[in-house]
Amino acid sequence: MSGPAQVARAAGVNARTLRSHERRGLLPEPDRSPGGHRRYDGRAVTVLRVVKAAQRLGFSLEEVAELLETGRHRHGRPVPGLQERARRKPTEVERRIADPAAVRGVLTAALDAGCDDLTRCAGTPGCPVPFTGPATADGAPR
Repeated sequence: MSGPAQVARAAGVNARTLRSHERRGLLPEPDRSPGGHRRYDGRAVTVLRVVKAAQRLGFSLEEVAELLETGRHRHGRPVPGLQERARRKPTEVERRIADPAAVRGVLTAALDAGCDDLTRCAGTPGCPVPFTGPATADGAPR
């Protein structure tokens, strides 16, 4: 197909992302021109788009790498674990969505309580910030 800039542009990523994915093994090592320039075929664009889509669905780069590697070696057979991972992913995504909502709630409660000094707030009964508990004089938790 062409060089890194063209492939990155076609896939909707930047050249640094393309190189990073190549180093991680998400993209196979490209062919080289006689001058040593990397030359990618059309599959590179497809793989980059698949990686982006999987990330949007909540898969980490490590998970994407495992799925791509498994897919490269399946030879037409079903990929063990892919269905199970896809079934678990919605719950993981919901958990990640809930975390920011919980953080927002705590921050709002801290603002409503007038917390302006976390050290003082931590020692007050009813402090909304979820510290692990009061510490002893030496700093260890009780």
